[in-house]
Amino acid sequence: MEKVVHYTGRAGFPGMLTVLLFIFGILLFMPFTVSASESLRYDLTWMGIKAGKARLEFIEEGDSLKIVSRAESAKWLSVFYKVDDRVESVVLKKNYPAKGGNHWVADRYRLKIREGRHRRDKEVIFDPANGTVLYINHLENKKETYHVPENTFDPLSGFFLLRKRHLEVNRPVHITIFDSNKVWDVRVDILRKEEVETPVGKFRTIVVKPNMKSEGIFDRKGDIYIYLTDDKRHIPVLIKTKVAVGYIEAELVGGEF
Repeated sequence: MEKVVHYTGRAGFPGMLTVLLFIFGILLFMPFTVSASESLRYDLTWMGIKAGKARLEFIEEGDSLKIVSRAESAKWLSVFYKVDDRVESVVLKKNYPAKGGNHWVADRYRLKIREGRHRRDKEVIFDPANGTVLYINHLENKKETYHVPENTFDPLSGFFLLRKRHLEVNRPVHITIFDSNKVWDVRVDILRKEEVETPVGKFRTIVVKPNMKSEGIFDRKGDIYIYLTDDKRHIPVLIKTKVAVGYIEAELVGGEF
């Protein structure tokens, strides 16, 4: 029998997860104005040493949008600590005339990670009409149904929509995310504007810091800082975070955007 767990409100939990799963979200009921077709490639460095690579893709398929994040460790690191993380999220276009037209709603989310001996294989299926999500742990063959509030998304699709928000320094945004078997009321701090240089050029950016905990790349221990281009596209060009030993950066090195 499936277990039903009720939403209990705000949770103040520090931190966030992953360098490149970009798992956080923002205000997820918004007009359908988002551009699809993007592919972003990143180098992952650990304390200045190349430790892997990552890719973030947005793929339009009819009335749905698939978001795929993939991260892999470099060969030298894989010898003693192999990383192979893949996350997929699907959102659907739904027409809500009372809310001003087409909006995104979460459909499903799949996370498969391997980091050293650490394994995860989980899936979340959203049912907005009934206000529930079905959580599936594929490794343990367990299923649970959770009640969630309206406009709840997974971390990856939440980030996709964050990029289309108007962001102002010192004006944090609160979000609703389902992750790690819980509903989180997440605060995203909009910290400052800063110019950064990457292999694909210089960018004026706006720096944001999500505040939540989740699962993901290299067992992050500290805050995560995401540098988005200071324009309507809000392309993530740089990500910095602490891990158990040292720090990791994800830097944009190419793609189609």
